[in-house]
Amino acid sequence: MSFARPWLLLLLVLPVALALWEWQRRGHRVVVPFDHGRLPRGPRLRRLLDTLALAVPGLLAVAVVLLAGPTRLAPPGEERVVTNIQFVLDVSGSMAWPFGDGTRADAAVRAIADFTTFRKGDAFGLSVFGNEVIHWVPLTKDLTAIRLAAPFLKPDKMPPFMGGTQIGKALREVRTLLTARPEGDRMIVLISDGQSFDLGGGVAEQLGGELAAEGITVFYIHIGDDQPSNETFSLAAASGGTAFVAGDPVALREVFARVDRMKPAKMKPGAPEPVDFFAPFALAGLGLLGVHVLALLGLRYTPW
Repeated sequence: MSFARPWLLLLLVLPVALALWEWQRRGHRVVVPFDHGRLPRGPRLRRLLDTLALAVPGLLAVAVVLLAGPTRLAPPGEERVVTNIQFVLDVSGSMAWPFGDGTRADAAVRAIADFTTFRKGDAFGLSVFGNEVIHWVPLTKDLTAIRLAAPFLKPDKMPPFMGGTQIGKALREVRTLLTARPEGDRMIVLISDGQSFDLGGGVAEQLGGELAAEGITVFYIHIGDDQPSNETFSLAAASGGTAFVAGDPVALREVFARVDRMKPAKMKPGAPEPVDFFAPFALAGLGLLGVHVLALLGLRYTPW
């Protein structure tokens, strides 16, 4: 047990001094003229009354201890390990093709926004890419940041240099962001519908291994009815993740749910934290107050 304001314990000198004075003083035998009754006497009764009189110094001592703020360490609980999740969204021209009741880009952004609600407590970021990479939303726990960005992530609103698909370049840029995060797990959710020509010749396996070495897992989600390139499967597998194909919006939502299950939130033992420890002292104070009130009903020295 410890105290938030231990210097206040010096005031315990006051109740101790008051208790010594109460125990040793001899001013209890005053009887007024109209007290003609015979008062009970005896050393045992006197010691009992002296003891009961110590309730007031005891209450003062309890008050001092409570003001000092007694605390104790609570049993350690569990706290969530933050997962830093970076969404990497393809905004090339093909992402404007019809998909469900909207476009591929619209469905991807809605699925990303829904995914953030599954993972409360994690940090999310969003990067968009074509031939270049733009880090649109920095890693944050503010779940509204990505949702508010949705209206601006349409391929037809992007500059011309975002028209291609360079997955390898995008992942290298995002890796720099994630490795700068000192704490938590790291995960990339890559959404695209195109073929990337910068992953061939063994680059996909090499890049996936580099990401795995940095503790970054890649989940690739291919939007569309066509089959993604083998390189994207190899890259995701080399990083410890996997690749999926989503042919419609329902399948896309199911893929995100599977990703959530495959990478569940981790918990770690938390450090013990000091908490208030008032209960025993408050109960002691109530007990002393009860004794004092009962003594006032008659088991006490005359007040004169």
